[in-house]
Amino acid sequence: MQFGLSEEQEMIVSTVRGFVENEVFPHEAEVERTGHVPREIGEAIKAKCLELGFYAANFPEEVGGAGLSHMDFTLVERELGRGSMALTHFFGRPQNILMACTGEQRERYLFPAVRGERMDALAMTEPDAGSDVRSMKCFAASDGDDFVINGSKHFISGAEHADFFIVFVATGEDETARGRKKRITTFLVDRSTPGFEVREGYRSVSHRGYKNYILDFDDCRLPQAQVLGEVDHGFDVMNEWLSATRLSVAAACVGRARRCFDYALAHAAERRQFGQPIGKFQGVGFPIADMITEIDAADWLTLSAAWRLDAEKPADREIASAKLYASEMLARVTDGALQIFGGMGLMDDLPIERFWRDARVERIWDGTSEIQRHIISRNLLRPLGA
Repeated sequence: MQFGLSEEQEMIVSTVRGFVENEVFPHEAEVERTGHVPREIGEAIKAKCLELGFYAANFPEEVGGAGLSHMDFTLVERELGRGSMALTHFFGRPQNILMACTGEQRERYLFPAVRGERMDALAMTEPDAGSDVRSMKCFAASDGDDFVINGSKHFISGAEHADFFIVFVATGEDETARGRKKRITTFLVDRSTPGFEVREGYRSVSHRGYKNYILDFDDCRLPQAQVLGEVDHGFDVMNEWLSATRLSVAAACVGRARRCFDYALAHAAERRQFGQPIGKFQGVGFPIADMITEIDAADWLTLSAAWRLDAEKPADREIASAKLYASEMLARVTDGALQIFGGMGLMDDLPIERFWRDARVERIWDGTSEIQRHIISRNLLRPLGA
């Protein structure tokens, strides 16, 4: 197994890291203070990303993307994780699920998204349907050649910038041995569609400026042409294209943990108490050793899962393990770094308290830690008949 990065991969890491440090870091304090990304800043980041050739790096070259491998793109996400999510959002990673577009959908949604002309947002979660996706109440009723949608979605990230939405909606029910389960269909919904409203959601302590929104559907009529994939087969589309998003979360957690660790390491070497650097005390030095060990372990878990995807090997369990471990590792590292800084760690003069707050959501979105443990245990037990 090759543990080192190729020359090309080293260049990817260096380029994206430099981009984040030069184009993202300088604006983080303002975004933290205002909870908002000024439009001109977001557009400038997008333009520079397009100029670099990294926009839609997660899409193949045949549709206009950069054509990076899963491993390469994971390295990109790891470096982007070092910066504010509200700002790196404009680096441009459209949802891979758009590869399911066919016919006219490709000209209307896929290609403009890859070119950076239109931005998308994914909508799945509802107030009563989080981990239990099949319990969603937002429903699309068939009406001739159209569907009429009623209901709502919440916790929708990036909605304020989206020109269209990829929405998962119930379209029927089946009787199963475990009770009634909803059939799900995926729709492409333009922002200007009558009967569709996008409104600001809740205030979150994590990732200020990376807002969540609520989507309301009130007799929203959509033609059959807006179905992504096949009717009642939204889970097929989801399972084929969305599992890798959890790998992106894991990679971002590793990048953010390394940035936080760098602050803690420098502080432990520079801060003096009782006549010596505090890092010389085991109460500080040992936690630093634990932190870097956990960061490295999460990094290798994440990269090995990406390698499996590139090798076309089953990777559901490995992706779940990476997301689970990296997100929980980030919580421990940010908390440990804050402890090393002491009282100053809680002050907003430093970004440590921000890293600490931001870390909390990683164990929830894109599948909670409990869901990841369920995926892992099911993968191990099912072959044994359990």
